[in-house]
Amino acid sequence: METENNNIYGVLAEFRNPKELVDAAASVKKSGYKDFDTYAPFPVHGMEEAMGLKESPLGWIVLGGAITGMVGILALMIWVMGYEYPMNISGKPYINLPIYVPITFEITVLFSAFAAVFGMFFLNNLPRFNNPLFNVERFEKASDDGFFVCVEASDDLFAEEKVAKLFQDNGATHIETIYDSE
Repeated sequence: METENNNIYGVLAEFRNPKELVDAAASVKKSGYKDFDTYAPFPVHGMEEAMGLKESPLGWIVLGGAITGMVGILALMIWVMGYEYPMNISGKPYINLPIYVPITFEITVLFSAFAAVFGMFFLNNLPRFNNPLFNVERFEKASDDGFFVCVEASDDLFAEEKVAKLFQDNGATHIETIYDSE
């Protein structure tokens, strides 16, 4: 298949087991590559450290959603019940905070859930309708018994031969250059 060099998506390597995958990821990170990812059929202990991943900001996004929901619903209820449409119910005060607790809790949880879902979509660059790795027949093993590392061509240090040599030195069983179909 004759393709131009600028259509390269990356270099994909397959490894025999999770230990080799973690070692290869650590080696790729140590070599200075930043745009790479690993694929395994289950979570692999130590992979985050080997890849040098930072803690996810998703927790802060969820906290922001929770605070937004809580403050927003409290402000709405206080404004409506205390100022815009006050109702005298059994002589109780117009602004009665204990009766706002269940609704405040529910809206806080709802906004947290929405923040988690949409934050996850944003942080994972979703939706992505096509990934060139899905066109690789061997990559189907990633959901069963395959362990893969892919260094993407978008990395500043990317050089096809150097990446292939790095994978070969780390004991890859199969190395393949992936071309972007777009």
